[in-house]
Amino acid sequence: MVASLIPFASLLLSTLLMMVGFGLQSYVIPVRAVAEGWSTQTITWIATGYTLGFTSSCIVTPKFILAVGHVRVFVALVTLLSIAILLCSVLVDWRAWMLFRTISGFAIAGSYLIIESWLNERVTNDNRAGVFSLYVMTTMVGGIAGQYLVPLGDPKSTTLFILCAIIFSVSLLPTALTSSPLPAAPTQARFNVPKLYRRSPVAVVGAFLAGALAGAWLNLGGVFTQRIGLTTTQGATLLAALLVGSTLAQIPIGRASDRMDRRLVMVACGGVGVAASLAMIAVQGGAPVLLYIVAGLVGCVLFPIYALNVAHANDLAQPDEYVEISSGMMIVYGIGTISGPLVAGPVMDRFGPSALFVVFTLYFALYGGYAAWRIMRRDAQTGMVVKTDYQAMPVQPLGAETCAAAALQGEGLPDEAAEDLVADTTTPQWKS
Repeated sequence: MVASLIPFASLLLSTLLMMVGFGLQSYVIPVRAVAEGWSTQTITWIATGYTLGFTSSCIVTPKFILAVGHVRVFVALVTLLSIAILLCSVLVDWRAWMLFRTISGFAIAGSYLIIESWLNERVTNDNRAGVFSLYVMTTMVGGIAGQYLVPLGDPKSTTLFILCAIIFSVSLLPTALTSSPLPAAPTQARFNVPKLYRRSPVAVVGAFLAGALAGAWLNLGGVFTQRIGLTTTQGATLLAALLVGSTLAQIPIGRASDRMDRRLVMVACGGVGVAASLAMIAVQGGAPVLLYIVAGLVGCVLFPIYALNVAHANDLAQPDEYVEISSGMMIVYGIGTISGPLVAGPVMDRFGPSALFVVFTLYFALYGGYAAWRIMRRDAQTGMVVKTDYQAMPVQPLGAETCAAAALQGEGLPDEAAEDLVADTTTPQWKS
């Protein structure tokens, strides 16, 4: 097993370091923004820049890879990550930060596209489970480690921003110097959202709501921890607890959805999300350990639900449509991530930090309620081509793996070969 992971060691090391930088950046930005006295609405506009950049990168980056190759684009994108965070420390103005965060979102999504397309092409059925399980753990460990760097410095100074840029720069070295074969150049994937909705309404609506939930939390979760009076260490622990919950819940949710109507699992996840969000409001102001436990419960359903919708959409698709389905779902999810902070931010500004979980309660209720309504509208077997396996995904930043599916259509590959490669990605990551 260890020998099979050696070819991926440099790529996983780059991922680990990049996620440490990402975790640090994702927490220090809202902490500094709160320290500057900016309103939640202002911080929301900054967050919107990030989600716009993230979504657009999934469409644009494949063109750059076609032109100059994976490694050069990866170097350029991570360099942009370093530049963007340094500029945030130099020019402290929310309008400028919105631009810098757009650059960061573009760069992180493109970097993930490269890493995940690289992994998708090089794994085999023998080592797929091990490689992707390690990959998911790497993203979680790196993100948590980065968040715990914030208490070591003063967010009001430039130190943490410089440290973040250094970590991003160091993450370049393992991949830039690797001798491993490069993956085939991707083509831009096609997508047709109206067609996707007609085929699977619950997948599209669910992906949008999953994106709204994830976008609101990833961009305003740090603001929530500051507004309720947690220290940076306590805030980092709360964010980490939610990520741990997301990671631990992926496998049981996936196995359950593979054995029954996925929409039933969606209803259950919606119910758990409503209960956990209401509990989060109730324990606010209580012992921090209660907040950590409840945050873990929220995390159990916050991030894994998107993969449920992708799996359901693929259940109703022909094998040669998997890439188109993934691209369409990514676009819907991206629009959701843009809308999430735009809705939650003003509500938090008007009613206080706990209002974030009032919004979560509404979104989870809509998620589970719509799935229940679709169960009454259509039988589980109607339109199903073949039930694909649920595929666990990294807990953050979600969406990049689906746009990386475009890389499976390598330039010059016969259609049949491309279909086989796409079909391979539906193998669940916990299976051997």
